[in-house]
Amino acid sequence: MFPNNFLFGASLSGFQFEMGINDEDKNTDWYHWVRDLGNIVNGFVSGDLPEYGAAYWNNYEKVHSLAKEFAMNTLRIGIEWSRIFPTTTVNVPYGSRDMLQELDKIANKKALDHYRKIMHDIKEKGLKLFLNLSHFTLPIWPHDAVRVHKGEEKEKIGWASDLIPIEFAKFAEYIAWKFSDIVDLWSSMNEPNIVSQLGYLNVSAGFPPSYFSPEWFMKSLENQAKAHNLAYDVIKKHTDKPVGIIYSFSWIDTLKEDKELFEKAMSYENWYFMDMVKEKLDFIGVNYYTRKVVERINTVDFGNFKIDWTILPDYGYGCSERGFSKIGRPASDFGWEIYPEGLYKILKEIWSRYSKPLIVTENGIADEFDRYRPQYLISHLYAVEKALKEDVEVFGYLHWSIIDNYEWAKGYSKRFGLAYTDFNKKEYIPKPSLYLFKEIITRRTTEHFKKFDPYNMMNF
Repeated sequence: MFPNNFLFGASLSGFQFEMGINDEDKNTDWYHWVRDLGNIVNGFVSGDLPEYGAAYWNNYEKVHSLAKEFAMNTLRIGIEWSRIFPTTTVNVPYGSRDMLQELDKIANKKALDHYRKIMHDIKEKGLKLFLNLSHFTLPIWPHDAVRVHKGEEKEKIGWASDLIPIEFAKFAEYIAWKFSDIVDLWSSMNEPNIVSQLGYLNVSAGFPPSYFSPEWFMKSLENQAKAHNLAYDVIKKHTDKPVGIIYSFSWIDTLKEDKELFEKAMSYENWYFMDMVKEKLDFIGVNYYTRKVVERINTVDFGNFKIDWTILPDYGYGCSERGFSKIGRPASDFGWEIYPEGLYKILKEIWSRYSKPLIVTENGIADEFDRYRPQYLISHLYAVEKALKEDVEVFGYLHWSIIDNYEWAKGYSKRFGLAYTDFNKKEYIPKPSLYLFKEIITRRTTEHFKKFDPYNMMNF
């Protein structure tokens, strides 16, 4: 059984959900990245534009009402740095006595007021408010991603710049100063490892700046860790509410029993970054979608680090879209294998390593026609429930997501919502899986649904 105080809800971000009706945020790196002609022609991005999105910025009351109607008690939302500070904060001295007042002079008050309305509506509807400060996007003033991609920019280089941790800390403290009275849980950033891996190593994924540089990969990881550690301290100056970080965890499997390979891959994928921030965490946000299966290769020397393993196709993230993995598991519209036992295993490992309270902050499936989402929900919530029974301290589960979103480089082609979004009419239509989620929340267990397991996913 899930305890009575367990947090059930959904996660949203800023850029992926807010845009869609007027008042668009044009000051973020992603806004310019996805409309760059070179990126579109070369297939780095879909050509879909964020201004035709779900319109949460204006329709937030509808989304919050949907969450309440379907028994959720928590929503995680994002706040866009570029909306609050569309112009540089570099000239405001960090740590000075009047820093917050100086930042207040240049902050976008209209955006601040609107975010407060959004937050107030969440709380008014009886929901817990979980606020995340950074979800992939950066303001254009510290990150001109298009110019970096073309090799034309050496200063506005985003997380590869040693200046950005301080600027992020200014932003974090300012937001804590403004909203400490209303926020229940804080997180500094979402999936820093994805920002670095897809930005500087796996550049075909279409994430800015898609600039291959192992040196900048490592630098961006280290700077995000510094930024989190600074943000933790400054947020704590204004609130005693929990502050954590959200990380994209992957369970690692090997085809043959290879403990050394398992440990190396787990360290690279999960522990390297988390070890840099573990002293500045009240909780850990666990994003989990599927596993990765690895095998040994000859060592590849990236200068700052070496890798002697590779991720195999036809498992985990590497399946055909709407196909099947090599073990016969169905894959999502994204080609991601459904592998719930990985969530159970990674929760156990994180708890064992860090002994910090855990919350599943993202877990979901791109599934336009809701074919697999019901079983996905049951099997992954079963994984959480099983971990709870084995004394892993998990205090919440937030599904990705409640409505469909702008899925970064893939645009509108991947639908993760429990409610189908009509992007033209800005309407949100509950799918069968949303009713199922409500039933599990109400019963506070997956026990009644465990027999719904046609692919034998819950035999763990």
